[in-house]
Amino acid sequence: MPNLETLRARLLDQPLFEGKAWRLSPEAWPLTGAQVAELRRIGDACLGYHRALERLYTRSFQDRKLLRNRELHAPWIASVLDRHKPEGLVAHGRHRSTKGQVPVVLRPDLLLTDHGFALTELDSVPGGIGLTAYLNATYAADTAGVVGGADMPDRFFAALAALVPSERDPAVAVVVSDESATYRPEFEWLAETLRARGRDIWVAHPSDLMELGADICVPVDGAPRKVHLVYRFFELFDLANVRGADALFNAVEAGRVVVTPPMRAFQEEKLGLALLHHPQLSAYWRENLPEDQLETLLRIVPRTWMMERTDLPPTAVLHAPTVDGKPIRDWSELAEASQRERNLIIKASGFHETAWGARSVTLGSDVSREAWLEAIEDALDPDNETFHVMQDYHKPARLTHPVFRPDGSVGPMEGRLRLCPYYFVDGETVTLSGVLATFCPADKKIIHGMKDAALLPCRQVG
Repeated sequence: MPNLETLRARLLDQPLFEGKAWRLSPEAWPLTGAQVAELRRIGDACLGYHRALERLYTRSFQDRKLLRNRELHAPWIASVLDRHKPEGLVAHGRHRSTKGQVPVVLRPDLLLTDHGFALTELDSVPGGIGLTAYLNATYAADTAGVVGGADMPDRFFAALAALVPSERDPAVAVVVSDESATYRPEFEWLAETLRARGRDIWVAHPSDLMELGADICVPVDGAPRKVHLVYRFFELFDLANVRGADALFNAVEAGRVVVTPPMRAFQEEKLGLALLHHPQLSAYWRENLPEDQLETLLRIVPRTWMMERTDLPPTAVLHAPTVDGKPIRDWSELAEASQRERNLIIKASGFHETAWGARSVTLGSDVSREAWLEAIEDALDPDNETFHVMQDYHKPARLTHPVFRPDGSVGPMEGRLRLCPYYFVDGETVTLSGVLATFCPADKKIIHGMKDAALLPCRQVG
């Protein structure tokens, strides 16, 4: 068991985490064998969801029927997923060169509740890969059974290399935008670790991308280095600030470079989870997902609804939460819901700077009626540049874990837990390669990285 001074030297005093702070614990978070098995099932289900979502989107924009034996068409799905996106980005996401491509790293955000896991988001451009790999290596030195062990960097690179099978030793550029600059140090550490193991991988800024003839290059030691794969660590809404975006589009479509996560905006919308729960699409999901994967998704994904202002016929109601057990015709009716019925989250769906990092999140049961109504009206504002979704809030369980006190002694902390498992995708294979635990004080309603939280890797026990 490491002491406080050892952990400080390995973590908080490292340049890798300069300017960051969190509480330290002598122990990785314990997960039972059953929980780890469930995490592996969740990884398979997340990949299955992405595959099925692509088919749904493609059939929608092609106006093909969604089911084999029924004339069910839903062009509205592509219309919704493409709204607010630049035409060039939409066209690229539909291009044959991107067909079948899914993010190589999948990371759901899972709350541990009294009833199991609740998936609040499926992130396709996740931060924390380097952090989790570093924590794994740090705690694996003192603790057996860390999920993913110390070789998470190797598995990350192997997943990237599998996307360019024609290259025996592919050159990789991890492109980190200014918007995501706080994650640059951990990617620098990841790249340095992999270069020490003989891999050709470098961290670059979007402005570093250059097109030289048929090649996409980044500067390395003052000279342009041709890259075979770009790992994109910038959000698609930030493309306007990527100087080489058009060249990147052209190179991908010409087969001269691979970009992952692929630049397919429909894969990065939270409202995809609302489609999973849409009554018109239940038969589609049953037909396009294995039974065990669909069962897993419906068990862990809270009910989610797409928020949109619309004029209804006199006898119609919204696909939305109910008030006093009755369906509603207008979202504003939810302002009259009881506090228990307002156990709902509103958040931006995607393609916007507010759609990540809990920036747009409002918990209905945690605010006044007036603030809740304001959040609803803001979400429905016709001038919005992104959709918003509403989702059932599943309260995390109250748990206990040992943490260091300021004086170096160890004591129990009561809190609530979010798990972020990292899955690396290779074809149809999903590998669970690490799990980042964020353990927040019990009085925090929204769990995210903060100085009062403990950030830990996970270990399997039993």
